[in-house]
Amino acid sequence: MPLSEHEQRMLEQMERALYAEDPKFATALEGSGLRTYTRRRVYQAVAGFLVGIALLMAGMVAQQIWVSVVGFLVMLGCAVLAVTGWRKAPKPGEQPAASGSPAARRQGRQRRSLMDRIEQRWQRRRDEQGH
Repeated sequence: MPLSEHEQRMLEQMERALYAEDPKFATALEGSGLRTYTRRRVYQAVAGFLVGIALLMAGMVAQQIWVSVVGFLVMLGCAVLAVTGWRKAPKPGEQPAASGSPAARRQGRQRRSLMDRIEQRWQRRRDEQGH
């Protein structure tokens, strides 16, 4: 659930106050925790993917279909976790995207307007077909 405008302003004020009081501490907290967490998550997902491959192969060798299916599902789940974790990870030296930044707000508006247009087209097509 996104923050309200008032909450975003309060958060920005708190961030500015933290930078004013202790800039060294603020820069140390800037994104390294999130980057470490996402990196660890991606590594775990890759390890899980390898376990899935091992299960898949073991199921094929033992001619146990259910073991192969479980291995495939583990591989699929871990691949999804790795890709989503990789996309969310901030690049080294990059500040994590704050939801209150003007660029993030602009992107949210663009995304909403795109979704609005898609919904309008969908609604028009349904109306034209008589549903």
